Amino acid sequence: MATHVVGTFDDRRVTLQRLDAVAWGLFFLWVGIAFLTNLSWGIGLLGVGIIVLGGQAARKYVHLTLEAFWVVVGVLFVMGGIWELLSVRVGMIPIVCIVAGVLLLLSALRGRPRGQQV
Repeated sequence: MATHVVGTFDDRRVTLQRLDAVAWGLFFLWVGIAFLTNLSWGIGLLGVGIIVLGGQAARKYVHLTLEAFWVVVGVLFVMGGIWELLSVRVGMIPIVCIVAGVLLLLSALRGRPRGQQV
């Protein structure tokens, strides 16, 4: 199976435009289906997360850089969908804030201050 390698700047621009159009098309199609069929919030969020992460996987497949912001957003949508489907009684936002705080503290404690010479 051959992979498509994006070459010139114009090729990259056209590929990005197509990927964006496909992702937005899938997003609106999924949201429409979710509303028409009265899917639960959990299934709806899970689907959106999969679409977002699929878009980033497609970028990787055609040798474009991943967008970390959208990877995080996709993961959060998937987590929110699973959270809702499992009917977890603890709110997800406080847990995400605690995890983010711990990760920031750990990175500050493990890393060197900026500008410090070795």
